[in-house]
Amino acid sequence: MAKKAVSLLLASHPGPTVVVTVITTLLGVGLGYPPGRLGVLALAVLFGQLSIGWCNDWLDAARDRAVERTDKPAARGDVSVATVRIAAFVALAAAILLTLPLGLGALAAHLIVIAGGWAYNLGLKATAYSFVPFLVSFGALPAVATLGQEQPALPQWWVYAAGALLGLAAHITNVLPDLEDDARTGIRGMPHRLGARRSGLLAFAGLAVATLLITFGPGLPVRPLLIAGLVIGLAAAVTGVVLLLRRSPTRLLMQLIMTCAIVDVAMLALAGQSVTV
Repeated sequence: MAKKAVSLLLASHPGPTVVVTVITTLLGVGLGYPPGRLGVLALAVLFGQLSIGWCNDWLDAARDRAVERTDKPAARGDVSVATVRIAAFVALAAAILLTLPLGLGALAAHLIVIAGGWAYNLGLKATAYSFVPFLVSFGALPAVATLGQEQPALPQWWVYAAGALLGLAAHITNVLPDLEDDARTGIRGMPHRLGARRSGLLAFAGLAVATLLITFGPGLPVRPLLIAGLVIGLAAAVTGVVLLLRRSPTRLLMQLIMTCAIVDVAMLALAGQSVTV
């Protein structure tokens, strides 16, 4: 039983799930959420991301099995596809119920975030528009936190833009190591059509622009910690480009993006209410 529980957890894409949850929680801290409300925000986003991860492994189990993905529990048979499917819907319901106490605005934003992930899994990943769900979901993610406050507020325009660019970077770097496996199973998203080098350069350009927006967004105070975050973000972008040009894409590129995303959101947290309209 314990082994199956661990396998189910691993099928949820725990890395990105934890990162997105941490990102939103940091935003809540910066916005001054009281502890109880912050806990509700974190749990709501956690279950939303779990639903997306389990949905992905449920729908991709046959494809993952065909290309012998040893890192996928459902494809290996460590946990049944039916169990992963049920978990996806249970987590989806939990995410909705947990978001309700944060208000209808936060619920609407969170539904957009989750819908983007599910739409990608349900078929958009195989089209030239595979990047759109990431633009939409990551762009809307900060609004879950800002609209979930006791006094709801919309994010500034540049917050949406920075989130969308981070989402674009995450999408591309997550797909790059799997281009050949995807091609064997009929998946041709935007990165597949652009090719590894061009799409990788686009990803790290997006990362750099997102970091610049978060450092110099209108209304933001100039602080040494923001400049330090800018240096880290630009260094990550340069490192990613160098790795991309020197070797085949690996999961390290995705790890660079996720690490930089946490740094960028920590910068947003320092800005506090300056990120809202």
